Formats: sequence, structure tokens, C-alpha cells
Amino acid sequence: MVIIVLILIIAGLVLRTFLERNRPLPTAAAGAVASAPQGSPSSPPAGTNGGQSKGNAQGGGQPVRVATAVRVTPVVKGTISNSILINGEVLAVNQVSIFPTVAGKIIDTFFQVGDRVSQGTVVATVDPSRPGQIYSASPVLSTIDGTILQAPVNKGDTVSTQTPVYVVGDLSNLMVETFVPERYSNVTKMGLSAQVVMEAFPGETFVATVAELSPVLDPASRTLRIRLRFSGRADPRIKAGMFATVSLVTNTHQDVPVIPRTAAVYSNGSWFVFTVTDNNEAARKEVSLGLESDSLFEVVKGVDLGDQIVSEGQNFLSDGDPVRIVE
Repeated sequence: MVIIVLILIIAGLVLRTFLERNRPLPTAAAGAVASAPQGSPSSPPAGTNGGQSKGNAQGGGQPVRVATAVRVTPVVKGTISNSILINGEVLAVNQVSIFPTVAGKIIDTFFQVGDRVSQGTVVATVDPSRPGQIYSASPVLSTIDGTILQAPVNKGDTVSTQTPVYVVGDLSNLMVETFVPERYSNVTKMGLSAQVVMEAFPGETFVATVAELSPVLDPASRTLRIRLRFSGRADPRIKAGMFATVSLVTNTHQDVPVIPRTAAVYSNGSWFVFTVTDNNEAARKEVSLGLESDSLFEVVKGVDLGDQIVSEGQNFLSDGDPVRIVE
């Protein structure tokens, strides 16, 4: 009897398990979400991602674009100059070497470097005597008024008529001598202006103009020798022999559109800039450039006067990007 009861209990449990596993799902529940109308309680709330939707809280599906902070400057008319940088030396305009009229031995020298001499002054004497012969001393005369710049010989030296005894220069009138590379020789002309800087006077600039121009190039260095005169009154602080750095202006354009050098970007063989539209968006524009200086570019084509050019921050821009102008 007990065995029969146990068998009935086990059979009931097996039957119950079988029925639970094979019970069909309710068809209405399966399609409840799919068939629910927009705005029903079973649909995702407006503005949520619904588990699969993409976009932002705006509902437009596009990411919010962050404006790039930039600085701008307008295209204006200005004067721009093209220049070359070369080194030179300050010399006396009138500088000559004093030679003896006869060969012989220096008996006396009467002046030192820095002394002032006048034209016709005896600066040294030479004994032209030879063994077995006696001649009177021959004077060496200064041919100009000026200052002794060099004294290359001493008492007792033997000199010829080609040996300079002194170098005399007029230090009241100085010039800068320099040499222009061959590729710039065609644009170097008389009267060109230049700015001269000397190490002895840091931060100061002296104005000069081309006053002498060699008609030929030096065959050894392929350079053109030029000499520049200082403009205005002579500065007594400038001395012959000083090292000078010359910025020679080779070309100048006046009243032309100019932009800062920092605003122009070079890429793939062309120059371009970014302008800012009325909608505060960046617009990329290809430009043609003319003369350039240390800080400016001349714009020949591509932008108009008054256009707002991005001068800082353009390296992070693309065409159409929103921008925020900062002062």
C-alpha cells in the first residue's frame, strides 16, 4: 500500500513538471511593446535612449559642436618692405694709406694710432742710404687731414715705396661697407634705404642709404660691394671698425592689403587663411601672397579689406567650424 502511494506521488510530480515546461506563452503579452502606440505607458519616455537609440538630449541626432576660441584681426592697408640681412663693417669715407717716396729704413715715426694729422704733415722719415752711400733722410707726408687709424711699421723697419707707413682716415664722415650676394644684385640700387644695427648699441637702429655701388661682382665671392652713408647727423659714438648688421630694403609696396604672418597657413603647396563669417563660423580661403616682412604678408588675392582674419587658433580649425572670438 505504501509503495502504491509513493508511485502515485512521483507520477504526479513528473506530470506537473512536463506541463510546466510545455505551457504556451501568451500571444498578447508577446506583442504588447511592439504594438503599443507612441506615448502609451509601455513606450520609452521621450528624451531617453530607449536602450538602442542614438543622439543627444536635443533629439536631433547630431553631436553638439564646441566653438573654438580664436583671435581675429581685420585685413587693412599698409606699407610692407622686403629686405635682406647682411653683415658689414664701419669705415671712414675718406681713408688712405700713406706711402714713402723712396725705399729704405724707417728712422723715425712721429705719430701713434688715434692722433690727428693735417695734410702735408711729416709723419715719418726714411733713410734711403745704401752701403757705401749716404743720402739725406726723406720725409713721409700725410696726403689728407684725418686721424691715424693704423701704424703698420716701426722705427728700424725696411720699407719699399709699396709699404704703407700709416693709414689715415676722416672719422667725421663714416660709412658701412658690405657685400650683397649675387642673387640680390639685380635689385640693389643707389639710394636704397637700410637699417643698421651694431653690437655696441643693443636695441638701437641707425638709418643709412646706399651711396656707392660697385659696377662688377667679386669673381671669388660672387658678391657685390656696396657702401652706405648714415642719414642725418653723425653719431660720435660710432667708430670705424665696428661690426654692423645691415637690413637692406630691396622692395617696398605702399597702401596694399596686409595680414599678420601668423594668420597664413601653408599646406599642400598653397597658402590659406580662415575668416570669420557673420554666423561665427570659420571659412577657409586660399590666398595669393606678395611681399613679406618680419611680421606681415601682402595679400594679392583671396580676401577683401575689412575681412576678419583668424590670427591665433587657426591651426585647430576646419572649414565651417564654429568659433568664439576672444579679445
